[in-house]
Amino acid sequence: MSRTRDGGKTWDVLRNGLPQRHAYDLTFRHALDIDDSGDRLAFGSTTGSPWITEDQGDSWQSISSHFPPIDCVRSMA
Repeated sequence: MSRTRDGGKTWDVLRNGLPQRHAYDLTFRHALDIDDSGDRLAFGSTTGSPWITEDQGDSWQSISSHFPPIDCVRSMA
């Protein structure tokens, strides 16, 4: 996962909590959503793994790894 805070001039790679090896997850852009506060983000992969962060992407937590392919995530705020 990557993040920009200056319109794309620079990018931060966010790895904390995400798999570092043998990860073959693809994520569609509509499989990522952010809540109104901008702090909580969620995304789901085509391999059925949903992830969530509550600190703007600084750290990620796996919710499960046994879902079918995830092609859409929606905030319920």
